[in-house]
Parts: sequence; structure tokens; C-alpha cells
Amino acid sequence: MKIYTRGGDEGKTGLIGGVRRYKDDLRVETYGSIDEAGAFIGLAISYLDDARYDDIREALTRVQQTLWDVGADLGAARTERYVYRTPEEAAGELEPVIDRYKEETEALTRFILRGGTTAASCVHVACTVVRRAERRAVKLMQAEPIHMPAYRYLNRTSDLLFVIARAVNARAEYQDVAYEHSPEVFRGK
Repeated sequence: MKIYTRGGDEGKTGLIGGVRRYKDDLRVETYGSIDEAGAFIGLAISYLDDARYDDIREALTRVQQTLWDVGADLGAARTERYVYRTPEEAAGELEPVIDRYKEETEALTRFILRGGTTAASCVHVACTVVRRAERRAVKLMQAEPIHMPAYRYLNRTSDLLFVIARAVNARAEYQDVAYEHSPEVFRGK
């Protein structure tokens, strides 16, 4: 199989179901952002080579796998014969994982600056890219039907990536940096 097909030489790409759309189409932008987030997660994993991060590497790899399913589901323009890959319960399955990693971090009272260790910074970038994918998916759902479990998974994934980035920093004993102009916004959480 050749990597190049020349199918995109006119600025279009094929979606699942055989539909061809311009490469800046909202559906393509949505799954492209998901692909980008997966790449940043992979970069973060490459920096988590210490045994103390084994569980985090495993959690992030699982997220990468599911993001491929989410991307496929959001890349399906014709769905008559398409079988969705993102299960209804996918988002809910992330909630105990979010709670687990949140327990490792100090309670937030203010917004924090994204950063810290190289690995945590990569996870923070992945989080912001997932949030972009969420925004694209919201715009897409206003124009065309989408598989809602895929959207809900994106929503929960951004939460998970945020707490994992903070947990990575906590394990490395790196203190989050508060945004200096932030009022207290997370009272009692």
C-alpha cells in the first residue's frame, strides 16, 4: 500500500461512507483535532518513562485508543451501514479515573497556568486540543447529526487530561502555578 493516493490533490478527502469533502470541512476539522490531541498524548507518554507513571501511561494509551474510535465516529458522514465504535457508556467509564487522579492533587481554588514538567505540559496541550475538538463537534452537531457518545467522551476526556496533567506534576513534586489575577473560583471543590 502506498502512503500517497493523490486523492487529496484537489483539496478534498474521503470520509467514512465514501463522501468527499474539502479538507477544511467542519467534520474533517473535528476529527483532525482529535488526531492532534492523540499525538500530544503520545508525546506525553514518551516523557513518562519512570515506573511511577505506569498507571498514567496505561490510562493515556487507553484514551488514545478510544480517541481513534471517536475520530472514526465523527468522520462518518454516511452512517446507513456504519457501526459506531464509541459505546454509550464510554464517557461514564472515565469518571472514576478522573476522581482517582484528582485525589492525588491539591484542591483548586483558583485557575492555574498550564505547564510544569514536560510530560504534564504535553498533557495540558492535549487537553486544550480536545477542548477545541469539543467546540468543533458542537458546531458540527448544529449542522449535521453526530454520534453523541463520541461527543460526551470528548467532554469527559478534557476533564481527565486536566487532572492527569496535575497528577503528573504532583508525582514529580512540581507545584501548580496559580493565575495571579484569578479570583477564588473553585470554592469547596
